[in-house]
Order: sequence, then structure tokens, then C-alpha cells
Amino acid sequence: MKINPDICYHLYNRGNNKEPIFFEPENYTYFLNQFKKYVLPFSDVYSYCLMPNHFHFFIKINDKALFEKGIKNFFISYSKAINKKYNRVGSLFQGRYKVSEITSNSYYTRIITYIHQNPVVGKLAINMEDYKYSSYTAYISEKETLINRQEVLDWFEGLDSFIENHKIIKDELEINQLLNIK
Repeated sequence: MKINPDICYHLYNRGNNKEPIFFEPENYTYFLNQFKKYVLPFSDVYSYCLMPNHFHFFIKINDKALFEKGIKNFFISYSKAINKKYNRVGSLFQGRYKVSEITSNSYYTRIITYIHQNPVVGKLAINMEDYKYSSYTAYISEKETLINRQEVLDWFEGLDSFIENHKIIKDELEINQLLNIK
């Protein structure tokens, strides 16, 4: 997909053969630090979630050429570091990263909640706020963050609405579990 500046995208990828891309907690931190170094200067980040074998970012590209160079260097640096540390060879990721353009207001809302709900749906956490490798906690905390928190909270018309919108799928999951529906 062609990337354009000033457009929002869902950026994602997974491990080659659906294998892990994170092997221990420090890998998640290193991944985010490399993202901050190579990609963040050329984009705005609205949400993210790192799962053991894949990741999601919701971003806006600010400079196409610098973003494309930065994202390439980001993947190379992370892959090389992981391959070296764990004596791996070959591709860590399943091909090139993927992007989907965020084309509507409802998609904007849904992609943020979808990304944050990944750990609950994937049964890695009972509650979104318990998962360390997601931007969800940056929204419910007042700590300094590189996430464009205020813009997103304004979009949701405040923190209460943001939290309420995120509860919808959790309620659906609980109902399905009670009814034993998969």
C-alpha cells in the first residue's frame, strides 16, 4: 500500500511462521525504544499493542520519505539485535509490515479499541490495564507519554467515554463465556 503524509494508518506485522518476535520482557522495551528512535520522529502515535508474536500501531505519518527510511532502519535494527542475541538466522517478521488506511470516523474509534483489546481477546490479560505492552495504561494514567493522549481523549469526548468504549468487547466476551460460545 502506498503511504501518504498526514494520513492515519494501522501499522502491523507478525513473526515469520506466526512465531514469537518477543522472547522476554526486555525485548518489548528494546522494540519500543527502537521505534521511538527510528519512527516516532516522523509520525504521531495514537495507540499500540505488542503481543508475543505480533504488534499493532495506530499512527499518522508526518513525513513520508523519512518515515519510510526510519521504519526500514527500525525493523533492521530490531531483527539484527534479536537474531544476534538468540543465535537466530533468517527473517524475524513475516514479510514487509502492513498498513491499512484509517478512512472513517468509526474506523478511527474502532482501531484504537481493537488494538487495546488484543491482550484480553488473546487471553494474555483479564483487563486491558493489566497488560504492560499496550498504550492503554497511558490513557488512564496522568504520567508523561509520547502517545497523542489528549487528541484521542478529545476524539472520545473524554476519559470516561474512552473507557466505556473499550468495555464493549469485554462485555461481549463475558457474555460469550457465560453462554459457552466461542
